[in-house]
Amino acid sequence: MKKKNNEKVNDENLNKEVHEVDNKDAANEVFEEAGGCSPDGCASCGGCGGGIDPETMVQILGSRNQELEDKYIRLQAEYLNFKTRTQTEVSRMLQYEGEDFIKEILVIKDNLERAIMMDDNDLSDEVSKFLSGFKMILGNLTSLLDKFEVHEIECLGLEFDPNVAEAVLTEHDENKPENVVLEVLTKGYKYKDKVIRHAMVKVNK
Repeated sequence: MKKKNNEKVNDENLNKEVHEVDNKDAANEVFEEAGGCSPDGCASCGGCGGGIDPETMVQILGSRNQELEDKYIRLQAEYLNFKTRTQTEVSRMLQYEGEDFIKEILVIKDNLERAIMMDDNDLSDEVSKFLSGFKMILGNLTSLLDKFEVHEIECLGLEFDPNVAEAVLTEHDENKPENVVLEVLTKGYKYKDKVIRHAMVKVNK
């Protein structure tokens, strides 16, 4: 037991000595920067205590303090910028959550619309009766997409806008203005304020 106590005391003394050495090294750096001796003295002066006047020491410490403050301000600014960027990215991800799923649903909507185009509106026709169920499903699907702020991009008869449409065909019609959309081949859609699918159109040239 006595041996363990001695070992504990020795460890404490060792830690104390290391701490004192670290503090001395830090102080020595300040004195050396000012061109003086270390606080412990030196071989040439025999212990002058540093040889630095108080005014010089104040200037050195003030300079060091200013460096630390500037570093702190820079780090704080970098952290705030990082935090802002992260919050913006997370907010954007949440705002357009489910975008990929909606794109898949739009493919189904396209197929339903193509099927309904086969209808000749003859209510006695078997095809019309069969497609009436498709029309109901399409109506429900359209209402659901509207609920989640998914809207078709209107561009037929309007001037071509490359921000919302892609011109895949051109045609010349003298009776219509140049650069207007003559036909929508594939509908485009917006999810809230974001274009998630460009319209494929035919443009008058």
